[in-house]
Amino acid sequence: MIVHVLRFRFREETTDAQRDAVLAAMRRTAAVESVNFSTVGQNLGDPADGLTHAYCVGIADLDALERYLHDPVHLAGDPEIVPHFAKLVIGPDLSDDPDPELGAKIEALHRRKVAAYPEWEALMATVPEVVFA
Repeated sequence: MIVHVLRFRFREETTDAQRDAVLAAMRRTAAVESVNFSTVGQNLGDPADGLTHAYCVGIADLDALERYLHDPVHLAGDPEIVPHFAKLVIGPDLSDDPDPELGAKIEALHRRKVAAYPEWEALMATVPEVVFA
């Protein structure tokens, strides 16, 4: 199992209605067939980190992760979601897979996504603060 975690804060100008729409879009993404379990909601970490919300999905394996990354629901949701992030912390992800190369394999899947969808990389570049944990 690969567990993917995002923690984030909305931009100040994001309205309550927009926030609700973003969370709904994230829940749609978290419900695609390649996801085994998910949660989308409040971040319960240290408020001093400035992160208010979290997204977590459990994905069975690398094949499922690749389907998740390229799922049309996921690809359609990101342009609705990403412009509202003021701060985004990606990870730390975790896994029960003992493969010592798993992290590198996951990174390779992400690099292939960026190569296939350069507009996605440009969209992610609009987030003012991105941290890889």
